[in-house]
Amino acid sequence: MFIEIFESAMNSKLKIKSLGILSLSYLILLMTPLVQASSSLPDFTELVEESSPAVVNISTVQATESERNSPLGQFGAPDAEDIPEIFRHFFRNLPEMEPRPKRAPQSLGSGFIISGDGYVLTNNHVVQGAERVLVRLNDRRELEARIVGTDERSDVALLKIEAEDLPVVKVGKARDLKVGEWVLAIGSPFGFDHTVTAGIVSAKERALANETYVPFIQTDVAINPGNSGGPLFNLDGEVVGINSQIYTRSGGFMGLSFAIPIDVAMDVAEQLKSQGHVSRGWLGVIIQEVNRDLAESFGLDKPAGALVAKVLPDSPAQAAGLLEGDVITAFNGRSIALSSDLPHLVGRVKPGTEAEMDVIRDGQRKSIKVVVGLLPDEGQELANLSPVEPATVNRLGLKVEPLAEPYREKWNVRSGVMVTEVADGAGARAGVVAGDVITMLNGIQIETAEQFGEVVDELPTDRSVPMRIVRRGSPLFIPLKLAQN
Repeated sequence: MFIEIFESAMNSKLKIKSLGILSLSYLILLMTPLVQASSSLPDFTELVEESSPAVVNISTVQATESERNSPLGQFGAPDAEDIPEIFRHFFRNLPEMEPRPKRAPQSLGSGFIISGDGYVLTNNHVVQGAERVLVRLNDRRELEARIVGTDERSDVALLKIEAEDLPVVKVGKARDLKVGEWVLAIGSPFGFDHTVTAGIVSAKERALANETYVPFIQTDVAINPGNSGGPLFNLDGEVVGINSQIYTRSGGFMGLSFAIPIDVAMDVAEQLKSQGHVSRGWLGVIIQEVNRDLAESFGLDKPAGALVAKVLPDSPAQAAGLLEGDVITAFNGRSIALSSDLPHLVGRVKPGTEAEMDVIRDGQRKSIKVVVGLLPDEGQELANLSPVEPATVNRLGLKVEPLAEPYREKWNVRSGVMVTEVADGAGARAGVVAGDVITMLNGIQIETAEQFGEVVDELPTDRSVPMRIVRRGSPLFIPLKLAQN
């Protein structure tokens, strides 16, 4: 009896021991990939040690609103204690003459040194409106900086501090970056100097609203207020971008950060240094995105390219023979996937240089050479409109009228008809509204209301066709499709 109990216990002990060995082995197998993964993660310590001395904190002193508006403030009115006693009673009622606290510099951003003699790159919005700019170096020295030049369109500013033999960053090439590659940022978020954060490149050549001339690098590197103007490094310790913007709903980091490619920033810096302003290339076209329906209406294989909605008069595009309705698919050998790809490619071309475009016109591919012009400083103004006179009905459910001469001059429209009423039908489904001026339909220039009706009568019902309209002064192509009876 005891022998059986002993044998049973021993067998149970052996089983438990065996299970323990198996569990331990399984745990080791599970841990092995994690250990290997952690050992393969990049070590940023050497990069930070070598690069951080060239990263600076930027503080500014901003003029207050009262000082800007004060007739004495613009001349730097003295404090009361600086005025001799005999004169003080003359200034007793002037608020500018009363003792006031000295304004302390506020830490607003970051920057980095690009030359040993003291040139510093940062964002335009970091120093915009500043009375004084202070640069704090890695060794805790604070030096007043001179603003050499700023460029609002690219959000780049070039500063100069008086110093010699300064540490400098290594400048890389943003175009060599690959999506998924490790990158690292050094800056002063919330005023905490030389804070290091890391992540990967999430996307390249990203277009942002109202940022036409910068193909941003998107990353998931933690960027917060104060990081603006700081460098973005690759694993070789080279600067590949300037941290500029974040996408946020909370005011803090949410995993979407955007950096200005260093290629763009250095080109801007060179122009600011040599001529004090930035010159950009210009075609003189208004473009729009090509969606699926427009691609079908223009006979394209896929929705890609920049659709020319308007060719501006006396522009390089007009001189080159570019037409409204052309789809630009490549510029100087670079493919145009999105319409937002075109402006920054054109902008980086030196004015007066000949460039080549690939376009699709009437379903046919052709090459057009253009001499790129100089981007003007002022944009075009849009006008309001109001329809007049009786109209003609057509099968789109639209009522149109001849375009009056004053509107032709106001909006620079050569020909077309004005929509005065929109009923249920293909026009309404396409998004046409009263007040739109229809200038082209299915590739045919519209001259009169009668001709427009004839073109409408000949429209096919099996596919989308392009319609060009001018709405509140802005040209736009929309796809139009008649329902089959």
